[in-house]
Amino acid sequence: MKPDKEQYARLLKQACPRSPLLRDCLWAFFVGGGICLLGEGIRTAWLAAGHTLSDAGALTSATLIVISGVLTGLGWYQKLASKAGAGTLVPITGFANAVVSPAIEFRCEGLVTGVGARMFSIAGPVLVYGLLASAVWGVIWWLIRPWLL
Repeated sequence: MKPDKEQYARLLKQACPRSPLLRDCLWAFFVGGGICLLGEGIRTAWLAAGHTLSDAGALTSATLIVISGVLTGLGWYQKLASKAGAGTLVPITGFANAVVSPAIEFRCEGLVTGVGARMFSIAGPVLVYGLLASAVWGVIWWLIRPWLL
């Protein structure tokens, strides 16, 4: 039996209740901001340890990747992501999570066919399209730069 439009709308409303959009957005904003604040604290600590500004930036990125990887391995990053949503997609930590999650999931298949082959199953498209977009923008910039400068 095929439901009519009214029945379908009722079923849809019942199955998909409205999400508290403002609350979700604020929660994501504050969690993402907290991750960025953590990054600034780590950067400040590396600077206080005597590293140069560029070295402190690289060390901060590496530290955030390690923290994200460890939290993903412990299953805590997914718990945070289920509550914070897009707030955990702050680029470096979200990307590290996207690489580590499939590696953990497929580790039982072995290092080569499991971890190695599936590690970039989520992050791979991000890399491909990011590199493609940067190459296209590079060509566009190369073409229009003589008229802008």
